[in-house]
Amino acid sequence: MRRMLNLATTLANDRRIRFLAVGGVNTVFGYGIYAALDLYVFAAVPFGYLLSLALSYAIAVTLAFILYRRFVFHVTGQVWTDLTRFVGVYLVSIGVNVVALPILIELFGLNSLVAQAIVLVCTTLISFFGHREFSFRRPSESQA
Repeated sequence: MRRMLNLATTLANDRRIRFLAVGGVNTVFGYGIYAALDLYVFAAVPFGYLLSLALSYAIAVTLAFILYRRFVFHVTGQVWTDLTRFVGVYLVSIGVNVVALPILIELFGLNSLVAQAIVLVCTTLISFFGHREFSFRRPSESQA
C-alpha cells in the first residue's frame, strides 16, 4: 500500500502527468461539447462543424485556463498576462484546427468527429509546449 501511495505522490508531482490528466479532462469535456453542437445544433448548417469548433473552443479554453493555472503550473499573479498568453497559444491551436479539420472532412471524406479526434493529437502537443514555455512561464522557473 505504501508503494502505491509513493507512486501516486510521485506522479502527482510530475507536471507532465498533471498536464495530461487536466488536459484529458478538458479534452473530453471540449470534445463532448463539440460533438453535441455538431450533431444536434449545427448538423444541418453548411460547415457547421466549424461553428461547433469555435463555440467548443471558447468554452473549453475558459475551463482549461482555470485548471492549468491551478493544478498544473501552480502559478499566481499576472492573471491577465497569463490569460493573454494562454489565449495566444490556443489561437495557434485553433488555427491549426481550422485548417486541418476541413481538409480531413472535405478532401479525405472523414466523419467530422473522427477528423476532430485526429486533430486533437496535434493540438495537444502544441498546447503542452506552448503553455509550458510561454503561457505560464516565470523568469526564475526551473522545469519540473
